[in-house]
Amino acid sequence: MRKLLNGTICLLIALASAHHTFAQDDKKDQIKEAIAARSYVFKAQTVLPMGGRSRQLTTQYDVKVAEDSVLVDLPYFGRAYTAPLDPTKGGFRFKTKDFEYTVDNKRKGGWNIVIQPRDTDDARQLALMISEDGYGTLQVISNNRQPISFNGYVTAREPRKER
Repeated sequence: MRKLLNGTICLLIALASAHHTFAQDDKKDQIKEAIAARSYVFKAQTVLPMGGRSRQLTTQYDVKVAEDSVLVDLPYFGRAYTAPLDPTKGGFRFKTKDFEYTVDNKRKGGWNIVIQPRDTDDARQLALMISEDGYGTLQVISNNRQPISFNGYVTAREPRKER
């Protein structure tokens, strides 16, 4: 009786771990497909300014990448060389349709993505390093400010609604 109970418990544990492994593989496949299709969202969770301590972000800040556009909504903490006249334009908030996009595969899995917007005068480069599990680091290099980094994760983008 005891051997049967132990065998059943071992079988249940093995099935549960196998199910967890399959769920991770599905997530990796979704992220791989989203990056290949240029349809993903980087959701920032932590900001790492050059001169200061890291901060947890409490609201939704993200970078939405589509095949034809990039929509950036990120905060900024740090030294600005040129301050904007409008105080509401303190962070990185822009949409670009004219940009250079390069993807390099990492040796141990994951991607290095560089986005260089051409039609905005603030952000010069967005460098995104993504692991195959979907966690990533984004570094924003600006013309008018110190560089800033964000830690977060990548998800597949929701399909656009037809108008």
